[in-house]
Amino acid sequence: MPPKKKSEAMAQRKAEAIKLKQQQKKRRLIWFGTVGVVLILVIVALAIQSTTTSKSTAKVETFDYANLPVLGNPDAPVKIVEFGDFKCPSCKTFNETIKPQLQSDYIDQGKVAFYFMNLSFIGPDSYTAALAAQSVYHQDNELFWTYLDAIFKNQGDEQEEWATADFLVNVAKQENLSIDYDLLKKDIEEMTYKSEVDAHNAKADELKLGGTPTLFINGKEYTSENYGDYDAMKQAIDLAAQEQSK
Repeated sequence: MPPKKKSEAMAQRKAEAIKLKQQQKKRRLIWFGTVGVVLILVIVALAIQSTTTSKSTAKVETFDYANLPVLGNPDAPVKIVEFGDFKCPSCKTFNETIKPQLQSDYIDQGKVAFYFMNLSFIGPDSYTAALAAQSVYHQDNELFWTYLDAIFKNQGDEQEEWATADFLVNVAKQENLSIDYDLLKKDIEEMTYKSEVDAHNAKADELKLGGTPTLFINGKEYTSENYGDYDAMKQAIDLAAQEQSK
């Protein structure tokens, strides 16, 4: 082969080799890109599945609903349990701002049954107030809620011991509760319902609750940094209702 043609042939083969390498490199880039996209989709899918599984398998706590004060229809599809302390300012805020909305939107509509349990940890008179509330509950479940509202309305400084037996009886009298006031004072002083208050606190300890208010919606702890976010709470309640209807 003449030198010129030989040179042209070599140049052609070199060009073809370069072209082939470029095509191979392009195919590798496409392949790695496709694999990368697939991996991302797989990771996202697994994350979603993990979140869904976590929600659906979250531990469901059991409560003795039949022996707790209840606001609303006990047969409602969603049951909410509040752990509260009568000396807790955040509980007062929740009771006066969020609970009325829950009552209007859900409780009065027969969609939610609302329960209360004592987590009396702020001071000795937290326990005294819990004893008084349990006494009123055993006299009249409906009046328990009126009394609960009245205690929060008359709440004193959490650093001071204000929830004495006399104070708690006077709160009931000021609200004109149709209960036996002498029995209320006797129940407080003799700690008639100590075992019930202790059981509430023991349940809170078992659940490792860090403060009040703490809510459980159909047995699942409602975790939120802001209990004043009513829209977020509504979403949690609506989700619980959907799960209950399945």
